[in-house]
Amino acid sequence: MPRSTETPEWVRSRRRAVGEQIRATRLRANLTQEAVALRIGMDRATYNRIEQGHASPLLDTLILIADALDVPLAELVR
Repeated sequence: MPRSTETPEWVRSRRRAVGEQIRATRLRANLTQEAVALRIGMDRATYNRIEQGHASPLLDTLILIADALDVPLAELVR
């Protein structure tokens, strides 16, 4: 059965929550979006889209972000 191209609202809501958690963790680490993006080899605009919940990062990207913020991956997705 083909997957619908429309992302359900509950998924978009959870994606925004993950982005908010990433942002809060970054701010606690006193880092800018630019600093984190540079650490993981990503442009700041793309990183910003992740924090805003407008992009669905790959698991590898979430792992890189967690490492850049020096936190366990679970802290970003709880």
